Amino acid sequence: MPGDKSISHRALIFGALAQGQTGVDGLLESEDVMHTLKAMRALGAKIEKQGQNGKWQIDGLGIKKAITPESALDFGNAGTGVRLSMGLVAGLGITARFIGDQSLSRRPMGRILEPLKRLGVIVASQDGCLPVTIRGIAHFPAHRTEINIASAQVKSALLLAALRADGVTEIIEPAMSRDHSERMLSAFGADITSTMLEDGRHRVVLNGPAKMQACSINVPGDPSSAAFPITAALCIPGSDITLQGMLMNPTRTGFIETARRMGGRIKMLNARESGGEPIADLRIYGSSLKGITTDPSMAPSMIDEFPVLAVLAAFAHGPTMMCGIGELRVKESDRIARTIDMLESMGVPVQCGDDWMRIEGTGAVWGDSARTTAVPVRTDGDHRIAMAALVLGLAAFRKIQISEPECIATSYPDFYQDMCALGARFQTEVNASC
Repeated sequence: MPGDKSISHRALIFGALAQGQTGVDGLLESEDVMHTLKAMRALGAKIEKQGQNGKWQIDGLGIKKAITPESALDFGNAGTGVRLSMGLVAGLGITARFIGDQSLSRRPMGRILEPLKRLGVIVASQDGCLPVTIRGIAHFPAHRTEINIASAQVKSALLLAALRADGVTEIIEPAMSRDHSERMLSAFGADITSTMLEDGRHRVVLNGPAKMQACSINVPGDPSSAAFPITAALCIPGSDITLQGMLMNPTRTGFIETARRMGGRIKMLNARESGGEPIADLRIYGSSLKGITTDPSMAPSMIDEFPVLAVLAAFAHGPTMMCGIGELRVKESDRIARTIDMLESMGVPVQCGDDWMRIEGTGAVWGDSARTTAVPVRTDGDHRIAMAALVLGLAAFRKIQISEPECIATSYPDFYQDMCALGARFQTEVNASC
């Protein structure tokens, strides 16, 4: 599987701050991650590729002052990259302008910008969206911040801003979000602790200034990307596939746990640890699935996987209720709306509200038998909608045709090749060999 996108972004950003040479093995070389890489170069880090298979070397800034970029930092469609880098620039005492593509420019940045402004950072934006200009603080203050949403991006941006601050920075979130930043900062030598409070909230404490020392990072397989072949295997009778070196961080395994609750046969093999992160191989078999009600508290650990979970639900017996998924409305597309269009085009009954979906699974998806042409699915350039639709087409009794198939390269450049190696068949201009 491709390297985890969240960890790849952080390896580049933390490596760019550290003293010495950081080696990264298995970096995801997707469009999103490459935008972050170019931004770190623009801030003064030297980043070079070392052979094949995602091997890169980063010469970090250490205690040196970052370079004020000569032009705007273009993050394309990389929401994680731009939000984390805003926090980084805020604490480096430099000024930078952030831009992105049309899709990213519609996505709200206020949840990052507002807490930074309260700490004294000067921000110029258009209604909280890109383009955004940030004027950082040379001596960023240590602070205590309570955020009202469990968001790894907000938490990570505030931690990055405070890395060079003198004193203790404390961040409290209403529930635990992905903890890749805490784990990786510790691997780089930062004095950081993470605890759950008695009331269910999550607290992170960073003692600054952090003394970041270069280290080696092995990027495990991305669970969000793995959700697509996992879903295909679970839905197609007789399937038997193994995915090697998968990230098994508890804040990222919500989809796997939910699929198991639905009756999915997923075995974890060869459990081990690398770079502070738990990893394992996964073996997945074709399964008889049942509808369930998802746990809203698990939504942060699987927010990117809900479109493909909806595909899984379509092949289950009985209804599946998904709650607490309002965040999907402000992703690369309105993922609730696009998911409903995708399923309804194949005859799957769906209901929804602002933050929920109810899918009536029937154990099979037949589509409209009167139609002989492929069912068109609008993706709005959203890579996860595109991959979910193709997986639906693989397992259904109708062909599906997606718009903008090239958008998949945003997170999973080898999706077509990998799925073809597992037996899938595509007709695509992106890769004629499939």
